[in-house]
Amino acid sequence: MQPSPYPLLIFAAGFGTRMRELSADRPKPLIPVAGRPLIDHALEVARLAGVARPVVNLHYRAAQMEAHLRGAEVDFSLEHGQILETGGGLRAALPVLGPGPVMVLNSDAIWTGLNPLTQLMAAWDGAQMDALLLLLPVEHTAAHGSVSDFRLAADGRISRARGAVGHVYLGASMLNPDRLAHIPDDVFSLNRPWDDIIADERAYGVVHQGGWCDVGTPEGIRAAEALLRAGSDG
Repeated sequence: MQPSPYPLLIFAAGFGTRMRELSADRPKPLIPVAGRPLIDHALEVARLAGVARPVVNLHYRAAQMEAHLRGAEVDFSLEHGQILETGGGLRAALPVLGPGPVMVLNSDAIWTGLNPLTQLMAAWDGAQMDALLLLLPVEHTAAHGSVSDFRLAADGRISRARGAVGHVYLGASMLNPDRLAHIPDDVFSLNRPWDDIIADERAYGVVHQGGWCDVGTPEGIRAAEALLRAGSDG
């Protein structure tokens, strides 16, 4: 395994409100799927991709997350006061992550097949890209619904698409962090720089070679465990 040349931020700061009572006494990344907390599944993806020391951002019930990860080879980016959303959270973590293109990974998803981060690194071309998103056709996703996020062109560029036809963002991407510098707000979504990058025709997508399940709800837990069972049987 080659060590990753790119730093990684794992998003783990959210309130997990769609999990209802399951996240009332714990952060969503500590909810178990197939006997392991979601954050441990994400850390395994990072380890297998050669990421030596991922950064985990924290806000909701941060002390529980820190206690669970004590002794693990991770660094933290703690969001004090208000939660910063994905874009603001990434920008706040940049001093810990270091310079250069960065990878991000949601902790509330399960992947099977090829490693999502390895696929991103293999496809990244900083000469023509400022953003690279891992995608899957909407009909091949689990526990997500039937609405797409993006349209993927033959040359790999992406554009916005909301409908029954298109691709879904899988919570794994790479970004040139310079594209965050001009945004004046502290709290913002990654959708904001993505829209700018799409307008500049420097946003690309790569199709995941495997399965994916959104684990944002209790129903998603059951779907993710079924996906993992199917992957182990195959």
